[in-house]
Amino acid sequence: METLANLESFVRSAETGSFSAAARLLALTPAAVSRNVAILERNLGVRLFQRSTRKLSLTEAGEGFLASIGGNLDALQAAIATVATERGEPAGVLKISLPPTFGIDHMLPLLPEFLARYPLIRPEWHFENRQVDLIAEGYDVAIGGGFELTPGVVSRRLASAEILAVASPAYLAGRTLPRHPTDLADHQGIVMRGLRTGRIRQWQMHNDAGEQASALLNPNIVLNDPMAMRKAALLGLGVTMLVLPDVSVQIERGELVRLLPDWQCDAGAISLYYPSRTLMPAKTRVFIDFVADAFGR
Repeated sequence: METLANLESFVRSAETGSFSAAARLLALTPAAVSRNVAILERNLGVRLFQRSTRKLSLTEAGEGFLASIGGNLDALQAAIATVATERGEPAGVLKISLPPTFGIDHMLPLLPEFLARYPLIRPEWHFENRQVDLIAEGYDVAIGGGFELTPGVVSRRLASAEILAVASPAYLAGRTLPRHPTDLADHQGIVMRGLRTGRIRQWQMHNDAGEQASALLNPNIVLNDPMAMRKAALLGLGVTMLVLPDVSVQIERGELVRLLPDWQCDAGAISLYYPSRTLMPAKTRVFIDFVADAFGR
């Protein structure tokens, strides 16, 4: 009887078209995935893939075998996961992508309690300002805002992503406070260049009365990371616009001042993103529930 590892390696390789991509999903090396598939082919007595240096494609026998497996692999994985969860604690590598500022300020402080509760889980956290492909890159969870919900990916809201204008008391000393978003043009601006567009990000602010106005910061300092923008603002280099969770602690401490308190930008939500699978690994499920509960509180 074939082992689950061999069948998983075959199915994930067929779905992704690559041993390397399948390896990331399965937390294995590409060599291990290739070996598992080779063992499966040897035991079945047929070639399942046509291999080249650039492409991995199913043979006719491989297509038939994949179709015959259907959803049975997911059902088998679900049964095994259920038994494993009942027998012991969630375990394994938990690969997560999250934005550096939000991750360091709000997610890392949750880690001690999480690991105390689930000591067999091994975090592998990637701090990066980009939208990852969860399935192709083998992430269990991604955290961020504005992700495109590709097929097979679902989201769970954590917090609102309001954008505020802030500056340090040192910068504001002796300067006239802005009364309207258009007044921000009179100040030194710390701005961000979008990674995907390559353009300076511009924000449209609104107030509770429903009025809207453009916040046109001067691009005196251009950075590509929210943490760097926050640090520049703390150093008194100008006014910047950042998501509320990235500056809430500094505002509470008085290290940054919220400008235009009646105005903000609606940037959607900060959410958890994860593959929608019939089988969700126990490690992923408990992490999602733990984080959602923490932010709920």
